[in-house]
Amino acid sequence: MEEQVELVGRAFVEHYYHLFDTDRSSLASLYHQSSMLTFEGQKLQGGDNICSKINQLPFDKCHHLISTIDSQPSSFAGGIVVFVSGSLRLAEEDHPLRFSQG
Repeated sequence: MEEQVELVGRAFVEHYYHLFDTDRSSLASLYHQSSMLTFEGQKLQGGDNICSKINQLPFDKCHHLISTIDSQPSSFAGGIVVFVSGSLRLAEEDHPLRFSQG
């Protein structure tokens, strides 16, 4: 069971960040109406609101470099909680930015 949770978590992370880096507008299908995002103190709920914020970020091109992926079963039946950390490389920046997301 633990190995399966790790495999699913890793596959999701790879898919999510590939879409984020290449086609952010397609991320909406990965969020539920109960999904939440807190970004720099702003709290957003629902796929449409979250994707609207993501698509308004002040950069067009980016590349995520994943450092860690921690996955565990959630209390929701069949759900998985995933925590990711790494760096974000922007085309116009010399130095990568650190990020974490859960």
